[in-house]
Amino acid sequence: MKILLLSAAALLLTGAAQAQAVPAAQVPAAAKATFKAKFPTVQRNTWEKEGNAFEAGFTLNNKTMSAVIAPGGALQETETDMSIGELPAAVRATLARDYKAYKVTEAAAIVRADGTMVYEAEVAKGGKKHDVLFTANGRVAPK
Repeated sequence: MKILLLSAAALLLTGAAQAQAVPAAQVPAAAKATFKAKFPTVQRNTWEKEGNAFEAGFTLNNKTMSAVIAPGGALQETETDMSIGELPAAVRATLARDYKAYKVTEAAAIVRADGTMVYEAEVAKGGKKHDVLFTANGRVAPK
């Protein structure tokens, strides 16, 4: 019984982790090639496994960024960290109105594969954090 409970706990903890660091040698060549083609001036980056895709973390023009790339090389999204004050006014207004019980801890701009942009706000309450996506006009966007 103890083994079963420990296995279940380990499985839950593993599933809760969003991304796991991976050595560059384990990243498919197509994903690395896409990263190099899209960001040719970046000299250093880290890799993490995010679901079935690979996420490259890096700095470009003094901005912390990431790019999520499928194993076959398709760029799924790029994310650029920003200050909370840089979020569009409509997003900040929605956060102030609908998330006033939460503390906004992080913000980012995400460009999806189809070119659409959404804004991500990490909100925290009672020690729990989660991300909420918004369109530029302050509406909650689908994940």
